Amino acid sequence: MVKDIILTPEGREKLEQELNELETVKRVEIGERIKVAREFGDITENSEYDDAKTEQAWMESRIAEISQILSTATVVETPKRSNKVVVGSVVTVEMDNGTERTFTIVGVAEADITTGRISNESPVGAALIGAKKGDVVSAEAPNGKTVNFTILKISR
Repeated sequence: MVKDIILTPEGREKLEQELNELETVKRVEIGERIKVAREFGDITENSEYDDAKTEQAWMESRIAEISQILSTATVVETPKRSNKVVVGSVVTVEMDNGTERTFTIVGVAEADITTGRISNESPVGAALIGAKKGDVVSAEAPNGKTVNFTILKISR
């Protein structure tokens, strides 16, 4: 069964920009690299040609993936007035150890933990969905331990 893909409007725009870049700029660049590499002669032992073909295959795969996401995704608008955590919410929490973290809840296709964008399907994201300011939620960490979060702030 295929899961519904959820995107924020910003996530859709970012994927559309990436798709445009791949289709208009990167395809041309890689095509040129392949052409130049072919001019070196025998392509059976030509690492430049092999590298360019590998990059081309990855790029075409990514184009197909983004096209699929964009054609099937549900774009969710974050309600302007909601006291509950929903996809698109920016949530500030206090962890068990007293540190504060801020997460933006997004769909799987947009998740990037390095920028604080967590999936609504991740353990922490799923625990936060539907919670309100002041609620204490629990999620299982990758190491198997349960982590508690107190919701300090919900914004858009």
